[in-house]
Amino acid sequence: MTATGRERESEFGVLTDEAIEQSRRRLGVPVPQRNPPHNYEVTWDGVRHFAYGYGDDNPLYCDPEHGRSTCWGALIAPPTFLYTMGEDAAPKPDAETRALLKGDPFAGLGSYQAVMEFEWWRPLRLGDRCRVLQTQVGVRPKRSSFGGRTAHVTNDYLYTNGHGELHAVRRGTWINAERRASKERAKETLEQPPYAPEQLAEIDAAYAAETRAGAEPRRWEDVEIGDVLQPKVKGPLTVTDVIVWHLGWGMQLTPPGAFKIAANVRRKAPGLYPPNERNIPDTVQRLHWEPARATELGLPNSYDYGGMRETWLCHLLTDWIGDDGWLWRLRCEHRRFNYLGDTTWVRGEVVDKRRTEGRNEVHIAVRCENQRGEVTTPGTAVVLLPSRDRAVELPQPPAADLDGAVASELARFDVGG
Repeated sequence: MTATGRERESEFGVLTDEAIEQSRRRLGVPVPQRNPPHNYEVTWDGVRHFAYGYGDDNPLYCDPEHGRSTCWGALIAPPTFLYTMGEDAAPKPDAETRALLKGDPFAGLGSYQAVMEFEWWRPLRLGDRCRVLQTQVGVRPKRSSFGGRTAHVTNDYLYTNGHGELHAVRRGTWINAERRASKERAKETLEQPPYAPEQLAEIDAAYAAETRAGAEPRRWEDVEIGDVLQPKVKGPLTVTDVIVWHLGWGMQLTPPGAFKIAANVRRKAPGLYPPNERNIPDTVQRLHWEPARATELGLPNSYDYGGMRETWLCHLLTDWIGDDGWLWRLRCEHRRFNYLGDTTWVRGEVVDKRRTEGRNEVHIAVRCENQRGEVTTPGTAVVLLPSRDRAVELPQPPAADLDGAVASELARFDVGG
């Protein structure tokens, strides 16, 4: 082995200054999408299937006639429906850009989704199409609690509606941790005893008691700091729940399609289809519904998706604000796995209310909490409510177009400094 080869081997799994600099060179560079969107257009069926996939039968999303009677004038999509949308807005990369985007600067490190943030500026309405531009906007080296180095990388997904107007931004931060820091992470133990009849009765009672504000306006003046949102329950989580979720959400990670279509993808990217115990290639995503695969990867059970819990939090908030309110911002941190068999209680409490630049803001602390009392996903949200004399005015996006929005996001993160 050459000296250079030995040097590269010694750096595998170690966070180097060169890797951080390589990552920083990608700031603001559009990243082409690997897969087509699950939905090219906001349709009644697509929106309803998505909403049903997380247990929401709100007529605002499921009944076009009801949508026409609201302030939006049409059926609109739930906030996180954007996950299913987005034709690629990235320009075709030239040779220099392809070289810049080739490979992973942090190969060999452990990578963990830490934070997901959203801002919504206007709804996606029935008939809308949507474009998405992905770009990295931040990279920050930090020390982990275990003494190893980490790099916190933030990627933006900026969405426009069918008219080219900015719809929303989704910001995801992933922590890339040195191998020794990853190995020292505390191993999670899992105990999941069978549910007692009274526990299942409590869950069913919570489902039966669910309400939504709907067409009855929740006004800013009527909200007090300390108000508790009616909790929602999601669970016990089953494989069926995950499958129904995928019907509306799509596959996201693995290209869509089965049999011959999947085989064509597998020939190009065999790593996306590791073999199961019968040596049959199957999607890497099966760890979310196949406990044996999760166990192979060192996890005690299959688990949900971060996007699922983000959507549950949105469900809590949109039912509370009603048809005339607007969910503007959501930030959440995924700190624990939510395993098959777990039950999640989705909770929220008003922590502040203020009038800012004509907006009637209500600030809410939210969280997902399992049946063991562990908070799996804490978060914060800002919603806009009508007042007695004024309807909600939608928040203004930071720019008029995608290029301006990218510039604004880079400035927000101080160009990754």
